[in-house]
Amino acid sequence: MKEHDMEITLTTTKKEKPKSDQLEFGKVFTDHMFIMDYTEGSGWHDPRIVPYQSITLEPSAMIFHYGQSVFEGMKAYYTDDKDMVLFRPEKNFQRLNKSNDRLCIPEVDIDFALAALKKLIVIDKEWIPDAEGTSLYIRPFIISTEPYLGVSPSSRYKFIIIMSPVGSYYKEGIHPVKIAVEKEFVRAVVGGTGTAKTGGNYASSLKAQKVSEENGYSQVLWLDGVEKKYIEEVGSMNVFFKIDGEVVTPALNGSILDGVTRSSIIEMLEHWNIPVSQRKISMEEVYQAHQEGKLEEAFGTGTAAVISPIGEFFWNDEKLILNEGKTGELSTKLYNTITRIQTGKEEDQLGWITHVEEKVTQE
Repeated sequence: MKEHDMEITLTTTKKEKPKSDQLEFGKVFTDHMFIMDYTEGSGWHDPRIVPYQSITLEPSAMIFHYGQSVFEGMKAYYTDDKDMVLFRPEKNFQRLNKSNDRLCIPEVDIDFALAALKKLIVIDKEWIPDAEGTSLYIRPFIISTEPYLGVSPSSRYKFIIIMSPVGSYYKEGIHPVKIAVEKEFVRAVVGGTGTAKTGGNYASSLKAQKVSEENGYSQVLWLDGVEKKYIEEVGSMNVFFKIDGEVVTPALNGSILDGVTRSSIIEMLEHWNIPVSQRKISMEEVYQAHQEGKLEEAFGTGTAAVISPIGEFFWNDEKLILNEGKTGELSTKLYNTITRIQTGKEEDQLGWITHVEEKVTQE
C-alpha cells in the first residue's frame, strides 16, 4: 500500500481552536482523523483521512465483549523555527505491532502508518500549539469490529489515529509526587499482557489508583504479581531509581511495558556516561538504600510527563521521603534535555527527531 492510495476528505466546517493557556489533556480533538480497515482475506484496506467524527459499530462488535484492542501515544511539536517534528515515532509503531502480536491483531505497515500520520499532521498543522510546553498529542489505536459473540480473534478491525492539542503537563514546573506502594492489587504477570499497550491493562489498574488517591497519593508503585516483592512500574509509567550514583530501572521481564521514554532515558544516561543498569530491584532494596542515605532520586517516565519526580513512597505504614521532597538534579536535567531536543532548542545528537515535512535546501 502506498501513500497515494489514501483518500482524503477535508472538513467543510473547521472547529474553534482552544487557546494555548486553556488546553486540557485529551479533551479537544483536531478537525480530521485517519481510518483504515482490515478484513480477513483482504488485509488492511481503504486508508482515508476524514473529518473527525463518531464511528458506528454493531452492539455485537467484539471490542465491546472481549477487549481486543491496542493503542499508542506520541506527540508532535513545533520547533522555534516552525518546523513540525515527531519524537521517535518509529519506536511507537514498532511497539504497536508488538502489542498487535500479543493481542492476535494483524500488524500494520510501519512505513505506511508513519506516512499517513505525517499527512494527517500536515492537514491539521494549525492545531499544533506553539506556546512553551505545549504539543499535539497523537493517539493511534486498533479495535476489533467483527459482530460476533465468540471468544476468538476478530476477522475485522479498524486502525484509527486521532489527535489532541495539549498543554504543559506541569503548569508551574515539575514537582515531586507522593506514591503508595501497592500490596493488594497487581498490574500484570509474566505471560500476561503487561508488555502490550492494551486497554485492559489500564482498566484493571483503576481500582488501585482510586484507593491511593482517596488516601492522598498521586499514584501506586506496582510490585510483581507473583511474589509482590520486585518493583515493576509506577502508575502507567516506567520507573527509575538513583542509588549511590547509579541509576537502576526494572529489567524488561515479560510483564513490564517497553516505554519509548524509558529507552530514551537509558540511552541519554549512557551518552552522559552515567552508570545505568536494568535489573530486578526489590522494594526492600529501595528501603535499605533510603535508610542508608543512598537513595538519591526516583522518577517515573512516559510520553505525557516525560519525567515525573517522586518525592515520597508510602510502604509498610512508613513514609520514605526522597531528596527532602524536592525534584532531583538528574530528574531536572533529563526533563530539560529531552524536552529541549523535542522542540529543537537543543541538538539532537542521538537521532531521535523525525521531521514531518522534509526541509528543502536552497542551492
